[in-house]
Amino acid sequence: MSDTATISRKADFPGMVTASGAPWHYLDTGATAQKPQAVIDAVTQAIGVDYATVHRGVYGRSAEMTLGYEAARRRVAEFIGGKEAEIVFTRGATEAINLVAYSWGEMHLKAGDRVLLSQLEHHSNIVPWQLLRDRIGIEIDVCPLTADGVIDLDAMEQMLTPQHKLVALAHVSNVLGSMLDVKRAAGLAHCVGAKLLLDGCQAVPRLPVDVASLDCDFYVFSGHKLYGPTGIGALWAKAESLDSMKPWQGGGAMIDKVTFAKTTYAPAPQRFEAGTPAIVEAIGLAAACDYVSHIGLEQIHAHETRLVNQARDALRGMNDLTLFGPEESAGIISFAMDGVHPHDLGTILDEENVAIRAGHHCAQPLMEHLGVTATARASFGLYSDEEDVAALIRGIERTKRIFG
Repeated sequence: MSDTATISRKADFPGMVTASGAPWHYLDTGATAQKPQAVIDAVTQAIGVDYATVHRGVYGRSAEMTLGYEAARRRVAEFIGGKEAEIVFTRGATEAINLVAYSWGEMHLKAGDRVLLSQLEHHSNIVPWQLLRDRIGIEIDVCPLTADGVIDLDAMEQMLTPQHKLVALAHVSNVLGSMLDVKRAAGLAHCVGAKLLLDGCQAVPRLPVDVASLDCDFYVFSGHKLYGPTGIGALWAKAESLDSMKPWQGGGAMIDKVTFAKTTYAPAPQRFEAGTPAIVEAIGLAAACDYVSHIGLEQIHAHETRLVNQARDALRGMNDLTLFGPEESAGIISFAMDGVHPHDLGTILDEENVAIRAGHHCAQPLMEHLGVTATARASFGLYSDEEDVAALIRGIERTKRIFG
């Protein structure tokens, strides 16, 4: 599919209308994506006529559900260019980063080792490393941004030392939409012997991702931002890294043999999936991978980029509005209006059936860097179209009239 004008698939998404049946201009995809009927149908079937537990039952339906669950793992691995044994299902990217910090971090880092983050990280890629610092005494460094809001890899090159053991960065900023030059970041990290973890939450719904080509060591993302269910996400890690990591939760499914004297553990990835897994959610995530793959990530990115450019062009002409982030961004725009709090703007836009995010976006250090307490954020999806951009601009103009 080459014509970006044909990408918008609103008809596939039953949630894109209001309770009264009017069009709903949903511009909060960066927080969570609406769900296509294909994913809803997959979840409905999995939780209905197909439902049974996995990995335990000897009866037929359990065996079939086990096959479906593990097929979902293979599909998710394929979606990002990994292997089945390298995918750990988690509740989302937050849990995946915490898993790495606890399991890999406590086994491979020691007091005095350094972790490098950036100024634009989501709290989920800050707080776990602070907790690890409190537990074992690592040090945390923060890479600055360029003037237009991109992680400054020139500065990173100057900052990195052999004491740095891990670099953890957002592939795409959830506030600015700025995209990381991953290959360069990986090369810089590996030159000093550090591993690279990427937060891919905002990347996987809109950019083709191939972890082998990116040359990262850990990649995490959440299903609900990828048009899939909540409560499911994934950690991809190189097999040698997973093999070197201790379990982080104990319980059923992650064991080899349990006695009161000693327990031995299952190999990765099962070692990190204690308890009954998110069976239905994993199958829904695999369906979401199929859905966006059928459309094409390159086409989705081109479609969202066109809409971002349209919105930025319209907003740039308003002299009482500040745009943040680079001109070239992936599906996300953040801005602030003089004299209007983002929450007030969001409330007025809601009256116009336009949904945006208003707040600090779980990125308070970035807000401090930008010199604001909050921004308004419009984030696009594959279902977005020109009418959504027009509705956003109309709502902003109405807000300006209300506030004089």
